[in-house]
Amino acid sequence: MTKKLSVISMILCFSFGCTQKKNDVTHKHTNALIHESSPYLLQHAHNPVNWEAWKPEVLERAQKEDKPLLISIGYASCHWCHVMEKECFEDEEVAQVMNERFINIKIDREERPDVDQIYMDAIQLISGHGGWPLNIVALPNGKPFWGATYVPKKNWIQSLEQLSKIYKEDRARVEEYANNLSQGVTAINLVENKEGQNLYSMDQLDAAVSQWSQYFDTFLGGYKRAPKFMMPNNWDFLLHYATATSHGEILEYVNTTLTRMAHGGIFDQVSGGFSRYSVDTKWHVPHFEKMLYDNGQLVSLYAKAYSVTKNELYREVVERTIDFVIEELKDEKGGFYSSLDADSLDENQILKEGAYYVWTENELKTLVGDDFPLFQDYYNINSYGLWEEGNYVLIRDKSAEEVSKKHNISPSELKTKMNLALEKLKKHRENRPKPRLDDKILASWNGLMLNGLVDAFRYLGDAQYLDLAIENALFIEQELMKEDHSLFRNHKNGGSSINAFLEDYATITEAYLNLYEVTFDEKWLNHAKNLLDYTKSHFLDNESKLFFFTSDEDLSLIRRSIETNDNVISASNSIMAKNLLKFHKLFPEEGYGDMAAQMLKNVQENFDKSAQSYANWLHLVLFESQNFYEIAIVGTNFKRIGTEIAGQYLPNSVLAGTAREGNLGLLENRYSEGKTLIYLCIEGACKLPVTSAEEVFKQIKVR
Repeated sequence: MTKKLSVISMILCFSFGCTQKKNDVTHKHTNALIHESSPYLLQHAHNPVNWEAWKPEVLERAQKEDKPLLISIGYASCHWCHVMEKECFEDEEVAQVMNERFINIKIDREERPDVDQIYMDAIQLISGHGGWPLNIVALPNGKPFWGATYVPKKNWIQSLEQLSKIYKEDRARVEEYANNLSQGVTAINLVENKEGQNLYSMDQLDAAVSQWSQYFDTFLGGYKRAPKFMMPNNWDFLLHYATATSHGEILEYVNTTLTRMAHGGIFDQVSGGFSRYSVDTKWHVPHFEKMLYDNGQLVSLYAKAYSVTKNELYREVVERTIDFVIEELKDEKGGFYSSLDADSLDENQILKEGAYYVWTENELKTLVGDDFPLFQDYYNINSYGLWEEGNYVLIRDKSAEEVSKKHNISPSELKTKMNLALEKLKKHRENRPKPRLDDKILASWNGLMLNGLVDAFRYLGDAQYLDLAIENALFIEQELMKEDHSLFRNHKNGGSSINAFLEDYATITEAYLNLYEVTFDEKWLNHAKNLLDYTKSHFLDNESKLFFFTSDEDLSLIRRSIETNDNVISASNSIMAKNLLKFHKLFPEEGYGDMAAQMLKNVQENFDKSAQSYANWLHLVLFESQNFYEIAIVGTNFKRIGTEIAGQYLPNSVLAGTAREGNLGLLENRYSEGKTLIYLCIEGACKLPVTSAEEVFKQIKVR
């Protein structure tokens, strides 16, 4: 009976999170990770492996004991990390080999992206590919000499025994390889300062986009491949490019992609929110983990696309995604948690990927009732929507108008019936064991979500989103910001730790500037500028003129990384370059514009080869090649008019406003008693003032 209760307790703990005291459950093994706050590290705290967290003193001990490091990197919602834990790290035979021969370090890649970047580059040099779990064997000084991702138990033991033997018996060869590999890891990250170059031109940009477009899947959206990852920065740039150049085909491709994603299984049709990627070409079956960083960026993207197209589907996606984030990822103080796991317990209490989200046909018939034939057609409970083992993932491939016409009902009646059916499904699903929550709060991911909320308010006009944005901005200010304008990386259980990285400064600077543009509260502008200036002082590389990923106040390992490639999250340097250019428009005397231009010159040679890997950088080409407007609003109605202008998609602009006189040079000497005047300026040279948003749009020639 006691054993049965213990199993039930563990199941509930896995599904809903443990709230009991540490002493309530007895564990055979406990290691040093029990003192950490990361949910991923805590998942491994009762492995028989003697795991340590990444700390300088652990590396020092490895050198004293002359043992190689075994570094295993993952994250809480990583499916294959769980698989390897079960097969290897929970196994006492494996643990004995690891404990006797290695100093074992577990790293949460979301807490320590600095370490993850270096070892990911190393494994890609070793094997040509990477992924998580990322397992590295390194010299006691941290220089790697072997790496692998998921490895089954038998192969893992064999590999570790061989590596331990060669480390002892042929040290010179191991050290030579590790030194050469470390030089390679450093070399691939070098960026040359290229003075005297011309900036990338519009003709070059047009050619790069044309080359890029060969990979577009114009029928299903995204790229012609599987799995399909959502790349918000790619489509964000293409939306900007399409509107800036009146390129109808590019805009159609963006709309196809956003519509297919919204209709696909990658978007949770029942409760909203996006999963990380789909395993197929049609956005159907997701890798079911839900990440804050995806959802924050996609809220921004869909809000902007709504402003351009007025497509109600995009508004609905924004609303439902934010609803999901509030319901599942919001901390009571206003911060946002990191993710929900892909795995959860099925009806047989077996851990399975997607168990929380999928449906059998019989379940759906019972729950939906008389409207099942309509639901079946709308969400493809057929061969198109079938996944595996009789389970369906809801997916649409027909418009509401097509389904309405086929079933001879009005679109409004169809929507009512489908919403009612989804409510039934949601209520039923809430009784299932939920996926685990990673409840650490990361600065950069909160910056992305804050940006999303601001854009949701900006383009949808719903004041509740501004309230949420301000609540989150205050959380960042109060819990993550230090007195010297530096930041903490993460927050958990009421405490903040780990010095922030460049991506934290970049995303929060961007979000605070965006928040200023919709509130005109100079507090947010001042915070953004202070963060920008702190970054200049502590992260800037004087040789490459780009920014290091780590501060000069932190220890470096092998190299101080410089991140330039835009991935699922934009490169921290590309975000910083955009920040610098926008701040140049508000503070032209600070030299920010020259810094942004030089950063662009130093990476632009890569645009021809792989435009999609530099999508966020490409905004700068449009900023520099086309008119970029400073819009100053001065007078009693500055907030109302500011909201009207902000709601128009104008990526090549920055807004400033005040009731009388502001501290910005752009706002000085512009007040006129009894009037609210709007000044449209380029590099400080302004047109004659106007009094309405419509007149501003005419000046810009907005269609």
